Amino acid sequence: MTTIGKIHSIESCGTTDGPGIRFVIFTQGCPLRCLYCHNPDCRNITDGKLVSVDELIAEIQKYTSYIRFSGGGVTISGGEPLMQPQFVKEICKRCQEIGLHTALDTSGFVDLDTAKDVLKFVDLVLLDIKSFDPEIYRKVTSVSLEPTLKLARYLSEIHKPTWIRFVLVPNLTDARHNVTELAHFVSSLSNVEKVEVLPFHKMGEYKWEQLGYEYQLKDTPPPSPELVRNTIDIFRGYGLNVN
Repeated sequence: MTTIGKIHSIESCGTTDGPGIRFVIFTQGCPLRCLYCHNPDCRNITDGKLVSVDELIAEIQKYTSYIRFSGGGVTISGGEPLMQPQFVKEICKRCQEIGLHTALDTSGFVDLDTAKDVLKFVDLVLLDIKSFDPEIYRKVTSVSLEPTLKLARYLSEIHKPTWIRFVLVPNLTDARHNVTELAHFVSSLSNVEKVEVLPFHKMGEYKWEQLGYEYQLKDTPPPSPELVRNTIDIFRGYGLNVN
């Protein structure tokens, strides 16, 4: 029997979640409550659409010529994909069987043993480290930082290709010590291909309003070009490839 899971949506020609053109699957359910989340409708695992791996693979195969030509693949995002490990593992396994590159976009907030079984079938990890200061991390996400750091260290141990993602939020994650300590930590890892500094935006604010959630960052501006440049320079100062 084919594995079934919950998804929020799919994007057939994504260009921001890994190399090349990506077929992106947004899974349902997330244990984090990030203040700037642009997919708050992914939170609850009880919502979303039930879909089988067979159905997803059939849909993916419609786009394989574009995906392969661009050097792309399939990215599992969310939500937090590792809330549905068997479902995600089966998708990645089936994609690799038909020669497609697989990427996992994760917060890292997961039991490491659960993640290990999935990572066997993942070619690239997009690891979101939302802060290095534990207090700032908890303020941003409402959960602990430690599981994410534990996963990051394991990915380095097994030399799994990884991109680190950091969302730059003025007056929240932009503190110099926070960025510097994160850059120092990432530079200690052996597997990081690049760091993506993602400027904060409020594109998901309307979803919060529709869902009746309080959007606490409504008065927060996007980071200035100068702040973005300075943040990138800190990462580059530790020898990291940044864009």
